[in-house]
Amino acid sequence: MADETATLVRLGDTDLTLANEVDDVRGRTVIDRNGDETGEVDGLVIDQAERKVRFLEVSSGGFLGMGKKQVLIPVDTVTRVDEEHVYVDKDRAHVASGPVYDPELTPEPERPYLEDVYGHYGLMPHWGSGYIYPGYPFR
Repeated sequence: MADETATLVRLGDTDLTLANEVDDVRGRTVIDRNGDETGEVDGLVIDQAERKVRFLEVSSGGFLGMGKKQVLIPVDTVTRVDEEHVYVDKDRAHVASGPVYDPELTPEPERPYLEDVYGHYGLMPHWGSGYIYPGYPFR
């Protein structure tokens, strides 16, 4: 059986674009469930075969660029989106303590890493039996 995650790539590394420019959340600030700023959406990790966004690539933590790290946040955690923000159902500490993602070392995230990310958020992986893709969070 083929690895179901083999088609995950960073949107910026492809020639694909979003169908609706308004849905592009890159550059928006991530706000946690307590209303605290958590990071910024730097990129989108997509399922190239199904053409669905699976993860937000987020810069989290740090001060003046020092100590900042990249994490992936499953789209399943997104509760709301507006013109400037993406709201998630976890707190800032939880997001910051997620498995580190280094797109320079692993531009295409591999299954063991993705299992760690989904496990960190307490979610079923998108390749799991019975998984349902979340609806777009209304503004």
